[in-house]
Amino acid sequence: MMIRLLVLDVDGTMTDGGVYYDATGNELKKFAIKDGAGLVLARTAGIRVMICTGRECEAVLRRAADLKITDIYQNVSRKADFLRDFMAQNGYARGEAAYCGDDLNDLAAMALCGFVACPADAAPEVKARADYQCPQRGGEGAVRGAVEHILRTDGRWHDAVKTAFGAEV
Repeated sequence: MMIRLLVLDVDGTMTDGGVYYDATGNELKKFAIKDGAGLVLARTAGIRVMICTGRECEAVLRRAADLKITDIYQNVSRKADFLRDFMAQNGYARGEAAYCGDDLNDLAAMALCGFVACPADAAPEVKARADYQCPQRGGEGAVRGAVEHILRTDGRWHDAVKTAFGAEV
């Protein structure tokens, strides 16, 4: 079955897991540009991208808007329950869903997905569950690594790169 839904954790997956505050109390996050390119490729290949995070931060909304991600769910305390309902309501089978996360709070939701990826610095329990361990750390291109693996595995990589960026690879 081909992946049609990619679910992403934020802290430790799309970011390095650090929480930064400026002098006025705003929370800041560092996102990898390479992850953005990977998400453009995922969407180009027909994969719906969802952000599902247990925290809430304006920076996540900003990054999602930059990447044209419209499925953004913050403050999700029980990710598995949320994802189970989302998949049922939107007609996604287990084999059509992929999850990329890094920590224990992702494990139950990962179990609902047919493919699981994690950053190189994920928790040992997550690494043990993952189908693919990205060589990159969270916030350093792990999401792009997961997308590339998915698209190369199912044969969509070359067409996605050509369509998205006009390049032959």
